[in-house]
Amino acid sequence: MGSSHKQSLGIDLPNSIQHYPLGDQAIVFSFGDVISEAINIQIRKVITCLENCPQAGVIEYVPAYTTITIYYDPVVITYQELLAALQITLQNISDDFNYGSAKKEIPVYYNGDDLAYVAQYNGLTEEEVIRIHCSREYRVYMIGFVPGFPYLGGMDGRIATPRKEVPRLRIEAGAVGIAGQQTGVYPIATPGGWQIIGHTALQLFELSREKPSLLEVGDLVCFVPIGYDEFVQLKTESYGH
Repeated sequence: MGSSHKQSLGIDLPNSIQHYPLGDQAIVFSFGDVISEAINIQIRKVITCLENCPQAGVIEYVPAYTTITIYYDPVVITYQELLAALQITLQNISDDFNYGSAKKEIPVYYNGDDLAYVAQYNGLTEEEVIRIHCSREYRVYMIGFVPGFPYLGGMDGRIATPRKEVPRLRIEAGAVGIAGQQTGVYPIATPGGWQIIGHTALQLFELSREKPSLLEVGDLVCFVPIGYDEFVQLKTESYGH
């Protein structure tokens, strides 16, 4: 178990699944080496299986762009025992397997400090940037960086803009940003280097909720433009002030 031995599970999926140990308390399942909708759907299906059929000894699992890392307690279950159990779980996944994904709307007041720069960089007007940003349905490929931060795929290349050369020391919760070919929403106040084009009043991460993160891997997101008054009203409803 000390080497990073990779092995195919021989399951009928778009990409053969590989697995290897990560230290002595985690196992990584790799679905390929490219970011794609098909791989994201397979990862979401595995997550749903893990949620529906909890495995003794599993502490948590962390989905990423092309992998799922499953952390376990080696006192409760060994690597080989967990691998055998997970192989059975994965073999139950079929093309028509109903996985837990949702479509969610995020209202955005497009008042970001970098909206003008994104427009200028791409030779567009601010109104065109807003229209293009709202015209797509985005897939949540990963949650990371900070709790609840969604990495969204599917952004139109016409508004792609590099990160800021010097990150800001503080970006407010709810800030909607662009970095390269990706867009995302800051769930909490944190330093960051994304180009901020707007803000949402929704709380993307709240510990008091049963599921603290509003978005999950595999969800589909639409941005809906709103005006200042509606933004203030929604913020009052979300935060109480």
